[in-house]
Amino acid sequence: MGRARREMSDGTILLLGATSDIGGEVATRLCAGRDVVAALRNVAVQGAVEKRLLDAGARSVRVVEFEATDLASHRALVESVEDLTTAIVAFGILGDQARAEHDEGEAVRIAEVDYLAQVSMLTVLADAMERGEIFAFSSIAGWRARRANYVYGSTKAGLDAFCQGLADRLHGSALHLITARPGFVIGSMTAGMKPAVMSVTPDQVADSVVEAAGRATARGRSVTVWIPRPLAVLAMVMRLVPRPIWRHMPR
Repeated sequence: MGRARREMSDGTILLLGATSDIGGEVATRLCAGRDVVAALRNVAVQGAVEKRLLDAGARSVRVVEFEATDLASHRALVESVEDLTTAIVAFGILGDQARAEHDEGEAVRIAEVDYLAQVSMLTVLADAMERGEIFAFSSIAGWRARRANYVYGSTKAGLDAFCQGLADRLHGSALHLITARPGFVIGSMTAGMKPAVMSVTPDQVADSVVEAAGRATARGRSVTVWIPRPLAVLAMVMRLVPRPIWRHMPR
């Protein structure tokens, strides 16, 4: 698939989770001629992040340290970005399902990063931004939680519901929410795991959401996109699988 690009003439990009496979791919498609603020937890990789964005055409790159679970820092970070028109909320963890089943600390850690911190940041962004687009990432894992990954899946279910409501709140404004619902993503987070049916790569997800952002601008409203598109049909079928069978489904 070719690299989708969308012409955006102005405004700063805020990339939250700058080491994310998907977030990085989205940012490189949108950053040409623009200023980028890349927020990440591990500042040791700052040089690699800066180089990638500058090589993709970014006018400038400012890297800031960011801990997603430090909710009190979210608003200050967002308000420090001048002329913010694109926010890519790409931070997240898969977590350890087996450990989370017995260790409440691990279960809460997954929920804090993948749901609580997402809700906090999306709320701040929607309040602070006047125009542009916010990219948020749900997952097929949240469509119907599976025994094999219900902790992670439950956070995505909650996030997806939050995003649908937030999209309605933003309706009629100049700010649009792009909610991605990808299938299994083959990337660094899932290294060593067996890909599922209709798996996608980070660049495919990026192409789809950038294209969706273009549609959102043209239509003047937020967009939710299944990636790949046929996954929407599979999702409907998933709802019909009897529970005794469903509980044995793999991740």
